[in-house]
Amino acid sequence: MDSVRSPEWPAAPLGGLAANSATTRYGTPAGTAPATGRATPPAPPSPVPPPTAPPPPYRPPAGPQHAAPDRGPGRVAPPIPVKILIAGGFGVGKTTTVGAISEITPLTTEAEMTSVGIGIDDPGGRSGKTTTTVAMDFGCVTIDRSLKLYLFGTPGQARFGFMWDDLARGALGALVVVDSTRLDDCYPAIDFFERAGLPFVVGVNAFDGRLALDLTSIRWALAIGDQVPLIRFDARDRLSVRDALLVVLDRALDRATREGRD
Repeated sequence: MDSVRSPEWPAAPLGGLAANSATTRYGTPAGTAPATGRATPPAPPSPVPPPTAPPPPYRPPAGPQHAAPDRGPGRVAPPIPVKILIAGGFGVGKTTTVGAISEITPLTTEAEMTSVGIGIDDPGGRSGKTTTTVAMDFGCVTIDRSLKLYLFGTPGQARFGFMWDDLARGALGALVVVDSTRLDDCYPAIDFFERAGLPFVVGVNAFDGRLALDLTSIRWALAIGDQVPLIRFDARDRLSVRDALLVVLDRALDRATREGRD
């Protein structure tokens, strides 16, 4: 073979200058290496950009969904939250009262009653109660567009009395539920609210639709003054519970009005 043909370079005779040599490619004489390293003048350094100010803090977009709530005449303000306690002795109907009116599924802390509580926890002869509240009951009900009640039911046993101070904190008033056949069970609740200075209403739960005593006799037995409302209601009936809570609100409002004048 006389020559080697490349697809890019012309054929060169054997022993001649290679067609793909540095001279043919770059026009540099053979044996002369291109200037490299420090032989090439360095490029001037690029100018350092001036320091930039830090970015501004994040601000949410000013769209309608991010705007502050409008308090103008076209907007309805959210309802005012009001805390109300539902208190009383063991087995008088506190959990039933909360569940009858709550617009949400009430939060309950019910535990099964066992034989250990015999002689200690007495729900009464007419009650088929098999569970007991060991912490609290919770429910809520919207009275109107401006008022929403948050109901906290207290435990009835004396051994859980340490929770009453925490549950009563921030409450506007209380409904003391009474069983007319076991009036002595509600004495601790009445004493507690009298000492705390919290407005309360005594509601006598009409078990089986009737009371064992009339309201006048119950007021005398409980030794409560005429300024304390004493009403009859049915813990199973939503409207009856509503009327009882409205009396609590009226009592609390009257108390706040008198204190404001003083």
